Amino acid sequence: MTEISPLRIALFEPQIPPNTGNIARTSAAFRVPLTLIEPLGFEVDDRSVRRAGLDYWPHVQLSIASNFSAFKAELLPDQRLIGCSRRGGASLSSFEFRRGDVLLFGREDTGLPDPIREACDTILTIPMPGAADDAGKGGVRSLNLSVACALVTYVAGEQLRLW
Repeated sequence: MTEISPLRIALFEPQIPPNTGNIARTSAAFRVPLTLIEPLGFEVDDRSVRRAGLDYWPHVQLSIASNFSAFKAELLPDQRLIGCSRRGGASLSSFEFRRGDVLLFGREDTGLPDPIREACDTILTIPMPGAADDAGKGGVRSLNLSVACALVTYVAGEQLRLW
């Protein structure tokens, strides 16, 4: 029987190399595996991806899925897919994580498309008192992907007592 990681990060079609590099650093720091779901907006050996991750890449438990269907097929029945989105989700502050959860983050430009959101077991949102309205006015539309990933990963790991 394959042992699953207590927590995992997955990026759906990431487009911005420095964000992925920063998330790889978070992955290494917290010892949480990272999966990149293709197509990617860059090559993994892109200099800007490597520069953002600096010398931490050897410590990243990295896997690459050829597409979302292949990624989803790798999940075990007791793993939950937690879609992280700026809209329409349960609040991070009250969410109860379970060992084996996979944190799925969307593209920087479009987030998680509706069919991907529907494939998730739940959607999770970071509460932002300074958030913009539904029309994108009056505040911050979203956090940077690498910042959101670090926040959710830390809260989940802390709640699961991984550190």
